[in-house]
Amino acid sequence: MRLTIKAKFLLGLLVIFTVSLLLLNHFIVRIIDSSNEKIITQDLVELKLNSSVYVRQTFMINHFDSDDIYFRQIAGDMVQELHAVTSSSVGAYSVGGALLNASDKSAFAGAEDSDLKLAVAGKTAYTVFESGSDAKVYYSYPVVVDGRKVGILRFAKDFMLLHEQSRQIVRFVYAVTIIIFAAAFLFSYLLSGNVTAPIVKLTKASTAVRNGDLSVRLKLKRKDELGSLADNFNRMIERLGTQIERIKRDRDRLDELNTHRKRFFDNVTHELKTPLTSILGYAGIIRENGFSDKAFFDKGMNHIVSESERLHALVLRLLEASMETSTPDAMEPVDAGRLLQDVCEAMAFKAERYGKTIRSGIGPALWVRGSENRLRQLFINLIDNAIKYGSPSSVIFVNAVSAEGEARVEIANSGDEIDPELLPKLFEPFYRADRSELEERGSRGLGLSICKTIVDEHAGSIRIVSENKRTSAEIGLPAAGPPEELG
Repeated sequence: MRLTIKAKFLLGLLVIFTVSLLLLNHFIVRIIDSSNEKIITQDLVELKLNSSVYVRQTFMINHFDSDDIYFRQIAGDMVQELHAVTSSSVGAYSVGGALLNASDKSAFAGAEDSDLKLAVAGKTAYTVFESGSDAKVYYSYPVVVDGRKVGILRFAKDFMLLHEQSRQIVRFVYAVTIIIFAAAFLFSYLLSGNVTAPIVKLTKASTAVRNGDLSVRLKLKRKDELGSLADNFNRMIERLGTQIERIKRDRDRLDELNTHRKRFFDNVTHELKTPLTSILGYAGIIRENGFSDKAFFDKGMNHIVSESERLHALVLRLLEASMETSTPDAMEPVDAGRLLQDVCEAMAFKAERYGKTIRSGIGPALWVRGSENRLRQLFINLIDNAIKYGSPSSVIFVNAVSAEGEARVEIANSGDEIDPELLPKLFEPFYRADRSELEERGSRGLGLSICKTIVDEHAGSIRIVSENKRTSAEIGLPAAGPPEELG
């Protein structure tokens, strides 16, 4: 079973507390025992000193010899006096360790006698006896008068108060320690929950993201590091979603470009193949027949020249279309109104050949920043399309005004409407709504594609509107000041 961070945290805290409690118990007990030992030792030293003075004075006052016989004689009175003076049970023993008299014989009955044995050997010793309700110290030392050991005094001193105080100190330390641990454990529990709950949410959210769900969001109303982490996670998911959408759009765009490229090359192949086939056919027949058929020869040569010119025009249009990836012309202030008026006047002759007229309404000083050659090409292509595809004997309307920071140009003709679904495709290279009719009119399907490229170069916009038997090209170019204002 995998432990959670919260469980590990609380388990670690419990282990630390247990080890700390054991170490604390060990050192506190040692410190208390050492302190108690010092207190007992000091008390017993004073006890020995006082009792020794009493015995020595007794021997000196009565002028007895310093022998164990006299010690036996005064043992009864001595233990009673010492019991009253020291408030301890007192026992007098012979040099061999036999009990002579005691203030309370029951205090020494069945007690540990290791201290007595050491006193018999001439050493001072004590034994500590502790039970649940009793704590005593048995203290024995040999009585020496004028350098001669005359007996042994043994004391049974009650240290229950000191023992109880020590136990109370230990219990108090344990209680305080447990209270502190309980408070620390409760705080740690709440803190771990406060920390791990967002982590659990983050884990679930990241798992959902891993499974492809990018709609998941973390809602943490916090101002700390975890709140910042949640905000960064949400922003990361949003950024990831944006990148994925961009990748999808790029993928779709690439698919569209691949389809567009295939159609482009298919159209180019067809456009090149058709005149070349015609040229090769007439050239082969002329080579076989020579000048024997003058009429056919003239017809074949005229067709070869016509198709060669069509091929030449097609190649020029392809070169123009390729300028989309070439280095653009330098941008400079251009009076688009004057340029458009010049193009209208130049195209008027072609319009007359088609039985049509151009009517213009162009505002003054339509300054834009761009390439004059490219803009001229843009206007020529659009007016040329309007002439070729307009109704017979119709009027081509060319209007240009300045509005909302743009130079807006509209070139319109009257004629059959274009299907709205086909309008966006008109700017694709080689796209033609009606191939047979447009071939007769000399279309190659590149004019509007070139126009779109030129408008994009100038950061403008272009669209085709076809309704109510009227088709118009609407162009918007960012306006600019005249040369003196642009510096």
